[in-house]
Amino acid sequence: MQRMPAWADAFLVPLISLVIAFLISGIVVRAIGQDPVEAMRIMVQGGFGSAYAWGYTLYYATNFLFTGLAVSVAFHASQFNIGGEGQATLGGLGVALVLLYIPWPHWTIALVAAMIGAAAFGAFWAAIPAWLQARRGSHIVITTIMFNFIAGGLLNYLLVNWMKPAGSMDPSTARFGEAVRLPTFYDLPLVGQYFTKSTPANITFFIALLACFLVWLLLWRTRLGYEIRAFGKSEKAAIYAGISPFRIIMLAMLISGALAGLMAINGTMGGQKRLILNAVEGAGFIGIAVALMGRNHPFGVLLAAILFGFLYQGGAELSLAMNIPSQLVTVIQALVILFTGALDNMVRAPLERAFAAGRRGGAPQGQGGP
Repeated sequence: MQRMPAWADAFLVPLISLVIAFLISGIVVRAIGQDPVEAMRIMVQGGFGSAYAWGYTLYYATNFLFTGLAVSVAFHASQFNIGGEGQATLGGLGVALVLLYIPWPHWTIALVAAMIGAAAFGAFWAAIPAWLQARRGSHIVITTIMFNFIAGGLLNYLLVNWMKPAGSMDPSTARFGEAVRLPTFYDLPLVGQYFTKSTPANITFFIALLACFLVWLLLWRTRLGYEIRAFGKSEKAAIYAGISPFRIIMLAMLISGALAGLMAINGTMGGQKRLILNAVEGAGFIGIAVALMGRNHPFGVLLAAILFGFLYQGGAELSLAMNIPSQLVTVIQALVILFTGALDNMVRAPLERAFAAGRRGGAPQGQGGP
């Protein structure tokens, strides 16, 4: 019997965990001599209080959507892919190669090609750890995290020695042509009147929303999705049912890597408009927290991605507006991750007992509880 209603598991547990995280963050802010109420007001205003704020919040959320979905798909196949950082890094390389060396007449055609390049490079970088796991028994956590460092080193080498413009000291490529510039929210009809010209959020956000829907469709409305979830629940039962572990591990990780690689469309093509070193900026690791907080469901991942986009943008405004070190923003983010991930059972267990007691108290007289 389910010990807690589905709505409580999906919404109430994360909400209470989030409130606890912010309360402890307020204590930390008070401990350094600042007003926690004012700090929260500045964060909310900085993350949601204007078109400028929303533009940056949704820009960051787009990155976290892709990496969160990447973690979720792999997790449903019992594969803990923590290599989103490296897969997104290689996705950026795929975007740059497509946009720098092929002339495109219009951004729409370039976008399709860049998406293919980003997904292909991200999937390739996930395929190697997946094969090592499926064929050699290598631990997916170890291999994916090591491949993050390999990807960073490889990109550094390519930028410094091959891809940076002649005479430039900056480890980055040349800017992409104006013909492939992605429209921002400001450029869109109807929406543009609510955003400023400096808004970084672009149409990649809508691609991320489409990815959410497609991942839901894959996992809960297709045979492959059923096999992925069945394998993730019980490998032995899946094998008994005729499901190939090698096939599921490879396909789940390829899809996961492709989703992580697609993050580069937002950052490299839409934001920086060139490939730079450290373009991912930790979004691959934040994707783990987003997936955990979103309960590995696409809709939950969407809400969690917006929350972490708010934390990034609101935290940046907070460090500028108050005498608060930027490291404190990282502490707040860490507390949210801690309580919604590692200490999830601290909230879940009391709620389960409360719901169980409520069911026993509401049982008809003369009947016992469960």
